[in-house]
Amino acid sequence: MAKGKSKLSITPLGGVGEIGKNMTVYSYGSDMIVVDAGLKFPEEEMLGIDAVIPDISYLMDNRDKVRAIFVTHGHEDHIGGLPYVLKSLNVPVYGTKLTLGLIDNKLKEHGLSDSAKLIKMDGDSVVHVGAFTVSFFYVNHSIPDTGGFAIDTPEGLIVHTGDFKFDHTPVDGRPADLQKLAAYGARGVLALVADSTNAERPGFTPSERTVGKTIDDIVSHAPGRIILATFASNIHRIQQVIHAAERCGKKVAVVGRSMVNNIQIAISLGYLEVLPSTLVEDSEIGKIQPDNLIILSTGSQGEPMSALTRMARSAHRKVEIMPGDTVVLASSPIPGNEKYVSRTIDQLFRVGANVIYQGVHVSGHGSQEELKLMLNLIRPKFFFPVHGEFRMQRKHASLAEATGVNPDNIFILDNGDVVELDANNARLAAKVTAGMVMIDGLGVGDVGNIVLRDRKLLSQDGILVVVVTLSKTNGAILSGPDIISRGFVYVRESEALLDEANRIVETTLVRMVSDNINEWSSLKTAVRDALGRFLYEQTRRRPMILPIIMEA
Repeated sequence: MAKGKSKLSITPLGGVGEIGKNMTVYSYGSDMIVVDAGLKFPEEEMLGIDAVIPDISYLMDNRDKVRAIFVTHGHEDHIGGLPYVLKSLNVPVYGTKLTLGLIDNKLKEHGLSDSAKLIKMDGDSVVHVGAFTVSFFYVNHSIPDTGGFAIDTPEGLIVHTGDFKFDHTPVDGRPADLQKLAAYGARGVLALVADSTNAERPGFTPSERTVGKTIDDIVSHAPGRIILATFASNIHRIQQVIHAAERCGKKVAVVGRSMVNNIQIAISLGYLEVLPSTLVEDSEIGKIQPDNLIILSTGSQGEPMSALTRMARSAHRKVEIMPGDTVVLASSPIPGNEKYVSRTIDQLFRVGANVIYQGVHVSGHGSQEELKLMLNLIRPKFFFPVHGEFRMQRKHASLAEATGVNPDNIFILDNGDVVELDANNARLAAKVTAGMVMIDGLGVGDVGNIVLRDRKLLSQDGILVVVVTLSKTNGAILSGPDIISRGFVYVRESEALLDEANRIVETTLVRMVSDNINEWSSLKTAVRDALGRFLYEQTRRRPMILPIIMEA
């Protein structure tokens, strides 16, 4: 790197070594642009957490340099973090029409729609932002209007694919722009930053239309009502369900807030074709003959509060599963959700449904042959596999090497790694702050590892609150100790244990006071230690112990 020269850098803040919360920063001199700002759903041990977004400390430290955010498509793992980012960085957001429609709906929920600047792009768009010139190209995915970005920089061209596959018979009739990708490769590409999600899968990912044939067969032949659950943003699959319903003369009702919102947006923007007579309100479900009704629902991942899961528990206000219903899960479990999906399927069988949960899904991500095709079209000098767990990135790196990319020019990154590159060289230059910011209700980042540890402890062994009042003059016990148990033992069946616990607390406090130790922190620590040892000896449990000492 030439001394004193502006440096081009690539820094992922999310989406590498993991599934979800995608975010990549491109920097040159005094200019930065961001590609995607997603979230991921919490892992099982993140008790009470609603969502996880990338840590944007790096962007906040460079807020004067951030020029724009470019969004590849409208899935939550690419747009879900935008409301939280835009509260701190009100910069223009570029994306396609459907993507911006979904973003605008999300921003309305956060009261940001009026202040946000959303700018539409399509396959002909060229945007000049600081040192960067950004063009959009279409690819295929499980949501319409998906694409990637060709980012022209003073050092060379970078191609950022976003999530992609090559579907030669797409539902919306728009194939990936192979000519444009080939033209980039012919011109010369400095770096390819590419989706690695399906790098472990051999062959090609089947076309979404293959699912349409299966859906047609189910809609034509399944007796009774059909309840089909899929991702709320999978507009292509929803379109195929609606077309199948219309061919068979059936009505379609929609349940689940995100599904209702996304369908309304897709219809209003022209991405869903629906006859006016096809859709019915959920209040009409009970008035339609079961053989003539399809219910589109959220909950294909077994999410605890989703519409399908509530139906399975007989807790949904509008829909009750009846014996003879056919329930279709038109998706595959996201890694980590297998247990929730299995539990929901089992419960649906229990209430008498016929459940179809295999063979009604194809991935929206390209398999090995498609990843190799992208590499051969682009022919990059440097390669950065992203959007996937580490093993997927590693496999994608092997595919790149097999297609002729120099192994020394392949970088498997961690979130926060800063790669500096120019026309001839690339190197890992630094590490910036990156990681997770957890969303809990209205709180953003106020729940960290310590709070999660406490929640885990509470969920495992419960809590004991010890309340005691001491004399301000001589430290004598005036009232208590009173012990309150929540989630530890059932008080009525453990009176002897709690009486002995009371005695230990009292003995400990008397001893401490007689030794002239009257600092509250020392008293609380002594009570916590003595009571903790006793309870573990008696129960082999370690409840959280919270001493409350008052003076009077």
